[in-house]
Amino acid sequence: MVSIKDYESSYENHWCPGCGNFGILEAMKDALVSLEILPEKLLIVSGIGQAAKTPHFLKCNMFHALHGRALPLATGAKLANHDLKILVNSGDGDCYGEGGNHFMHAIRRNVDLTLLVHNNKTYGLTKGQASPTSDFGMVTPMQPRGVISEPFNGLAVALSLGAGFVARGFSGNLEHLSRLIREGMQFKGFSLIDIMQPCVSFNRINTYNWYKKRAYDLFEEDYMPDDLENAMKLARQWEDRIPIGILYRKEKQTFTKHIDVLNKGPLISQQYDPARLQAVLDA
Repeated sequence: MVSIKDYESSYENHWCPGCGNFGILEAMKDALVSLEILPEKLLIVSGIGQAAKTPHFLKCNMFHALHGRALPLATGAKLANHDLKILVNSGDGDCYGEGGNHFMHAIRRNVDLTLLVHNNKTYGLTKGQASPTSDFGMVTPMQPRGVISEPFNGLAVALSLGAGFVARGFSGNLEHLSRLIREGMQFKGFSLIDIMQPCVSFNRINTYNWYKKRAYDLFEEDYMPDDLENAMKLARQWEDRIPIGILYRKEKQTFTKHIDVLNKGPLISQQYDPARLQAVLDA
């Protein structure tokens, strides 16, 4: 049996009191325990930012990558050991900004991993400047006259690129978010969960109450996530009503299934023949 204690870390947490990251961390723990995933069978990869600190507070395999570079590193890990469960934690700036190019191509490849985007619509670690998802007109310390760019819609981009599992969660609804993470990790292929996460220090607009007044649960409405056109409409819903749940789900062949040599098993368990490599180098 896997328990919460198996994942407990001794690292001290310095997130702001009330930070939405706490809810995401608790939902992750609950999902991992519910799925009976042993810590040694899991790899959590992150980039840079407050969201990227999440794996520090879990006792398991983890890799803290460069800003925006969590997904290519996770892809390499999946190629080396495609039996490994991989969970990527990234912020909206880390993933959609610095890592935007990697985000798009991980979706194209359909790498079998789950990406959690902690979307607080600001750069929380570096004191609140606008992120790619900040709303038009939002005033920040670096944009005193308001943001002049339209917000990046990660869900719509993922759908347009052919992502097979696209969902939105809310860090203020732990049970719902835990279910999303469980279903995302059980999905065979690239799964994106964009998580609405209040930043209590720098985003005074998108608060817990702001989200609770607007979020409605697709699970409760018996929504069937099999219509791409309808999923795109839901991905664009904002302001007065915001859907949370699985917007779209459709499995297709994953990246590692296209690589014949991996049919023999993970690369880490295959015999390495230095003579064959040397022959290639000599040629």
